[in-house]
Amino acid sequence: MTKNYLVFDIGGTSIKYGLIDEQLQLSHIGSCRTLHNADGHILKMLKQLSRDYTNNYEVAGIGVSTAGIVGADGAIQYAGPTITDYQGTPIKDELAQLTGLPVFVVNDVDACLLGEQLAGSAKDANSAYCIALGTGIGGAYLANGRLLSGAHGTANSIGYTLYDPQTKTNYEQRASTLTLDRELVKYQISVKDAFAAAKQGNQQYLTIIDDWAATVAAGLAQIMLLFDPEVLVIGGAESQQGCFLLDLLQKNIDKLIPENLCQTRLEVAVLADKAQLFGAASGLMQKK
Repeated sequence: MTKNYLVFDIGGTSIKYGLIDEQLQLSHIGSCRTLHNADGHILKMLKQLSRDYTNNYEVAGIGVSTAGIVGADGAIQYAGPTITDYQGTPIKDELAQLTGLPVFVVNDVDACLLGEQLAGSAKDANSAYCIALGTGIGGAYLANGRLLSGAHGTANSIGYTLYDPQTKTNYEQRASTLTLDRELVKYQISVKDAFAAAKQGNQQYLTIIDDWAATVAAGLAQIMLLFDPEVLVIGGAESQQGCFLLDLLQKNIDKLIPENLCQTRLEVAVLADKAQLFGAASGLMQKK
């Protein structure tokens, strides 16, 4: 009988969920609001949905992708201001006790990389790095089948690097998609529409996006030089810009790295907003 895995992806505003089987088919998808985790709402919803799914389907395990740093015990070791009162939430223990099933809990950027390795642009790569561009910027590194998160679980905090004492900003404050959005607000145009206009040759928006891509490339160049991954995956909503974005990034990276030094392949995440769900399942499939 085909095994089904219940998977969750917890973000700042919503929880996505569904079933993934051994043939990597995603089904029975749904979502609900986090309600800013008022009164422990996130864990309550995880438990309620776990009961519902295990009562109605054959479930072999539960995978959870989540914002925040996940400790070795599957609890939230650190959570930023995006989700209130989340730090210390014992996700793994609570779901394991409730269902008696194996539970895998992983940071959302790590999950994105695991998902892309399982069924996306990093498939079969021995080493891969993923950078997620969003309201913040996160990183994840996978080598020889293992996620490398450092001695204290805080490695790959790429968003806090490249601090500039003159502007008093770090990398994510200059290179996040939120920063690009704020730059475009004065022109009353969305990031998506600005990309569309740039692709059609609008020089004003092409210049703005290229300047942003140059800022993003500064961080990507550091990753290539330090880690030399086989593939560097660009995640986040703007990854849907595909080759147009990759070309802009590669052009700017080439200005920062000696010619022919780095061989890392640049790719966009192909699973889009489903990558984290596949990544949550990946940790369970590896333990079969």
